[in-house]
Amino acid sequence: MFDTLFINTNIAAMAADAGGAFGAIEDAALGVSGGRIDWVGRRRELSAPPQQLARDVVRLDGAWMTPALVDCHTHLVFGGDRAREFEMRQQGASYEEIARAGGGIVSTVKATRDASLEDLVESGLVRARALMRGGVGTIEIKSGYGLDPGTEAKMLIAAGEISRTLGLRVKRTLLAAHAVPPEYSDNRESYVSLVCDKIIPEIAERGLADAVDAFCETIGFTAEETRRVFNAAHKAGLPVKLHAEQLSNLHGAALAAEFKALSADHLEYIDEDGVIAMAEAGTTAVLLPGAFYALRETRKPPVDLFRKHGVKMALASDLNPGTSPALSPTLMMNMGAILFAMTPEEALAGMTRHGAAALGLEHETGSLSVGKSADLAIWRIQHPAELAYWMAHPGPHALYVNGVRIDG
Repeated sequence: MFDTLFINTNIAAMAADAGGAFGAIEDAALGVSGGRIDWVGRRRELSAPPQQLARDVVRLDGAWMTPALVDCHTHLVFGGDRAREFEMRQQGASYEEIARAGGGIVSTVKATRDASLEDLVESGLVRARALMRGGVGTIEIKSGYGLDPGTEAKMLIAAGEISRTLGLRVKRTLLAAHAVPPEYSDNRESYVSLVCDKIIPEIAERGLADAVDAFCETIGFTAEETRRVFNAAHKAGLPVKLHAEQLSNLHGAALAAEFKALSADHLEYIDEDGVIAMAEAGTTAVLLPGAFYALRETRKPPVDLFRKHGVKMALASDLNPGTSPALSPTLMMNMGAILFAMTPEEALAGMTRHGAAALGLEHETGSLSVGKSADLAIWRIQHPAELAYWMAHPGPHALYVNGVRIDG
């Protein structure tokens, strides 16, 4: 007997092996037992009347059910904000002028170091609840605004507290190689050594991270420095991800593929060789239209090349205080369609099945398949394409994680 049986629904299963657009099943039913999907199919295929099959029967009156959304790239935990810098940019101030005034990432690092654990949890909960209201059941949260051992750990502990408080699935990523902190501005090699020899091993030993990320870019870390970080991560038993090819082509995506990275993210400047390397390694491309929009970029990630070579395309918010203060996952789907010419089905796959793959969770969530976690979003829409069609659809009628209804 099912714990819960959902009926009178239409399902966009989003499974890789599902037939038809969106893996759609009309007049469907889905049974949940022990927090996992136990049965999915057409209602007429049920073996008995619903009330005989489940302890609780939920009638959805024709609403659409999709997997709960997956936001696979966020910097959700940080101190302060940079709204004043946004105002300055709109008034004509340059990045250099803002930096000289104490702004930029340095201001977020200072605010995050000064914030208490409780402060970080409280402000992070506000942002996480906004993503939940948009339909997100799984969030990746990166560190990277501490840039010292204690604050990086504090950020990851805060991410864990957010997960426990809200009932969300949270994957934590160590991003100590995000920028060189001010105190190491004249000795970046020592900072890279600190990351590799102290921060990564200690975070891994404490079980505070699920993966390691780096920012491989002209304003971040070189390919060789990134290789050192990746070697340290592998030594510590942690998979890797990479911010790559956002502003230039340092061949970071090919480096990520060499290390069988879960994902390479941004990718506006990737070349075809990098795409082929990602395809061969099974590395997911994470596209971040919020940052593209906020930075007024003009060079788009090569969606046609990803399609040509069969690279999975995820979409994510890149929620952060500087370059993507984005709180709406459905707006990211609309931007993926409008700015990057993704189809509505590709956009939804990007925030479900492929978002899960970018976190190493493709066998746990991201599609409505028997055996997977019952992570469900219920939408009052007429067709799943609406989720990319509407600009910032306000969110689902109900959200379930592990078969439990949660509220933002």
